[in-house]
Amino acid sequence: MSVTIRPADRRDIQALAELIEEIERFYGSTRIQPLAERQSQVEEALFGSPPMASALLVEDEAGGLAGLAAYSFLWPAAGSSHSLFLKELYVRDTLRRQGVGARLMNELQALAAARPGCSRVEWMTDHDNPSARAFYKSLGFAEFDGKIIYRVDTGTT
Repeated sequence: MSVTIRPADRRDIQALAELIEEIERFYGSTRIQPLAERQSQVEEALFGSPPMASALLVEDEAGGLAGLAAYSFLWPAAGSSHSLFLKELYVRDTLRRQGVGARLMNELQALAAARPGCSRVEWMTDHDNPSARAFYKSLGFAEFDGKIIYRVDTGTT
């Protein structure tokens, strides 16, 4: 199956909100926000002033969204450089194991390399997600165990 990878734009808001519901269910969430609320969050995150994030989308042959890579640029990284931080990489079941995830990772690396001062691409996955870990290993990426992640909820969802 042929796919197109492209940056998200405003016409994608509803489809992205629907895909986010699929992602939430994939990760086992049972508390799904109403579609209108998700649409508002997508619009604010990707197209607010300033935008909080960016996204590359996977569009299938029929023009439907079949995956995404959501990312942000963070500063500082090594020295005074910055990094591209991949927050979410998701490809629908129908396109998994067909090279789409690898293409998304290549696109992210190209975006980072093309941005002056960007020294690296970084991301995380759960220790108990063997399929994601195997995927990244198959691309030649080594796990980095030098960080401990902390998280505190703010009380908003």
